[in-house]
Amino acid sequence: MTMKQEFMKRILDILLSILLLLIFIPIFLITAIFIKLFDKGPIFYSQTRVGLNGKEFTMYKFRSMIINADCIKNELNNDVDGPVFKVKKDPRITKIGRLTRRWSLDEIPQFYNVLKGEMSMVGPRPLSFEEMDGFEQWKKIRLSVLPGITGFWQIEARDHKKFEDWIFYDTEYVKNWSITTDLKILLKTVLVVLRGKGAF
Repeated sequence: MTMKQEFMKRILDILLSILLLLIFIPIFLITAIFIKLFDKGPIFYSQTRVGLNGKEFTMYKFRSMIINADCIKNELNNDVDGPVFKVKKDPRITKIGRLTRRWSLDEIPQFYNVLKGEMSMVGPRPLSFEEMDGFEQWKKIRLSVLPGITGFWQIEARDHKKFEDWIFYDTEYVKNWSITTDLKILLKTVLVVLRGKGAF
């Protein structure tokens, strides 16, 4: 990706994240109120992820799980092969969390990460160091671009359980990036979210 392309992508990220934050202000406030009223605990969930060139950053989401979710993680069976942990019918997810996840509303706070320049609207989903451990072949490619809120995997294989498929889509995105590709992914993401396809 050239400096000109990086600049174009950054401008697109800034404009879209500002626009979407303004559009989603009512939903943002309603979601925050519902989480506080029905789940009591913190509204937001933050976690350290690996970003561009391996730099750590704090990624934000609306909290969709019970407060001690990380503590009981080892008691559950992973439904995805590889280092990424996902459970199809995760008992840790709250009632409000199931709604926010189905419609991807839990991702709205990440527009703030985009504005800060830590994430992009489109790119590989940011992983933790633990999830990336031991996979040197694809790590360098993945970390050569900003991580994204959405990407090829989210629109093409969101309900697939193979980690190798996830990595394939991510590396193909990096190798074949273009503004046109980003716009196509964003449009397809809207359709996928409206259908609630493969969200878990």
